[in-house]
Amino acid sequence: MRLNDEEHARTQAGAAAVGMSLAGFLAHSALAAARDQSRTAATIATERDVLTELFAARRQLGWAGSNLNQVAKALNSGGDVPHLNKVIADIRRAANAVKKAADRVANPRTDEAA
Repeated sequence: MRLNDEEHARTQAGAAAVGMSLAGFLAHSALAAARDQSRTAATIATERDVLTELFAARRQLGWAGSNLNQVAKALNSGGDVPHLNKVIADIRRAANAVKKAADRVANPRTDEAA
C-alpha cells in the first residue's frame, strides 16, 4: 500500500491515538470497511457529491460575478438595472451552495446521520 507523506502521517497519528501499530491499524480499518461496504460506498459517494457541488458552485459564482460586473458597469454609467434583484439572488444562491459544500467538508459525519 502506498501513501503520500500527508496520508502516512494522518494514518500513523490515527494508529497512535488508539494504541495500535500502523500495520494493525491499516488491517483493522480495511476489514471494517470490507464488513460494512454500504457505508464505505456511501462515504465515497458523499465525497464525490461534495466535489460535484463545489464545481457547480464555482460555475455559479463565475456567472454571478460576470452578472455583477455588468450591473456595476451599468450603475457607474448612470444606467438602470432592472435585473438587480435576480443578480443578487444568484449571488446568494451561489454563496449558499459554497457554504453547504464547505459545511459538508468540515462536518462529513453530518451526512451519515441524515
